[in-house]
Amino acid sequence: MFLFLLPLSFLIALIIVVTWRQHPKRLRVDASAWQIQCLRLMKEQGRYGIASLLSDLIDNDGAGAWPPKTNYETWPEPLQPYKEIYHELAPSLPSAQPSLEDDVNQEKRNRYRSRMRKLLTERIDIVGVEKLLIAAEAGNWDVFPRDTYNAFYCCIAVCRHAYRWATIPVVKVAQTEKIVEFPPELEVPWPYLQRAFGVEADSGNNTANVLHNFDEQGERVFKINIGMSEKIKSSEDAFFRLFYDLEVLALPIYYDMVRAIICFEEKGNISCLTHLQNITFRLRHLLKIFYDGLTASRVSREVWLSYIQGFQGWGVGRIINGEYVKYDGLSGNHVLIFQALDAFLGLDQYLSDVNMDRYIPIRQRDLCRAFKKYSFRHKLKGPMDCQIEDEFKKMVNHMKLFRTAHRTRVMPYLEQPAPERLLMTAGKSVLEGPNAKSALKVLDDMLVTRLKQTA
Repeated sequence: MFLFLLPLSFLIALIIVVTWRQHPKRLRVDASAWQIQCLRLMKEQGRYGIASLLSDLIDNDGAGAWPPKTNYETWPEPLQPYKEIYHELAPSLPSAQPSLEDDVNQEKRNRYRSRMRKLLTERIDIVGVEKLLIAAEAGNWDVFPRDTYNAFYCCIAVCRHAYRWATIPVVKVAQTEKIVEFPPELEVPWPYLQRAFGVEADSGNNTANVLHNFDEQGERVFKINIGMSEKIKSSEDAFFRLFYDLEVLALPIYYDMVRAIICFEEKGNISCLTHLQNITFRLRHLLKIFYDGLTASRVSREVWLSYIQGFQGWGVGRIINGEYVKYDGLSGNHVLIFQALDAFLGLDQYLSDVNMDRYIPIRQRDLCRAFKKYSFRHKLKGPMDCQIEDEFKKMVNHMKLFRTAHRTRVMPYLEQPAPERLLMTAGKSVLEGPNAKSALKVLDDMLVTRLKQTA
């Protein structure tokens, strides 16, 4: 009987996630089509700017869906070899027993990079590739459809990460690099792709490396631990699927955030309360994906640090206007749903403006800044606002519990031994400190600070 009390849109999203986990097939969230269409209608009316921002994110970056739609099947001919090259080299990327000798590791890395450069030179028509990118930049999406563009963005991003590290696990000799000269076949497309999404870093990001790395059948396309143990491979898949599943359940929350803001602005407190209640209910179940997903039984602590986290890091840079600028890699702080929730609750953003511009696509930034601008949590003052205030308190409590659990869950993963490398997180690069304990304490203090700010 309990199921009949659940909101219809949440039930549908929940069924999608459960079905997807049971069957390795990516199910397009057709059930959210009515929400997407409603956002488009509000955009056409021109009255609701925040609805337009969410609609633009879905239709542009998402290729008409959220999480973003990708097409790995029908690529223009000049792009096809990129996929083939990554998959051809993938088995030579990881090592079951990483060496602790810099010379041995550097020789392996040099071989990998040499093979990639050779294959790129032989197979890629960079002139043809750039023509397609120029056409897309001019708005000619018939030549280069957005779902294909998303898939290509992922392909170039993971190829760049593979070339940057050139071995898995990450090793010390790679971490000491300051600047990497990428092959032109990986360097020429990157500025076009970054301009399209409005990000500045040389590294990939959560959107490119994670969300775009699922095909229409629900399979991750570019895996990094080909040929390794089942524990490593299953942990890799479980970890990254967790972040995709979060965004599957996030879309109805984004929609209710937009509707709650509009209802509050139009003095429709009863409707506003309904949307807030939807958010509170859905948020509890969304966070359960994290609680159930980041466990030692699904993502092994023994292998995560060496075989899963490291590839998503970066830690090198380039000279810009005479100064060395270093970029970091992926971070959980880049996940849209958590940024959006913080903004909706009126909390200050965690990332600096510089890092937002480097790693968060511009339409995601614009949406979160709008949620912050129109946040009405601290505008509540009338006697009729008590129930609305209660819903906000529930959301804050959910986020406090999540950040407490996140701190408790993530630190044991980071504390695992990885003698082949310097202490590093993907999002912060090499951690400074006289020893591992003090370096991790700095990170733990940051988590504690954010927990205290969640109020």
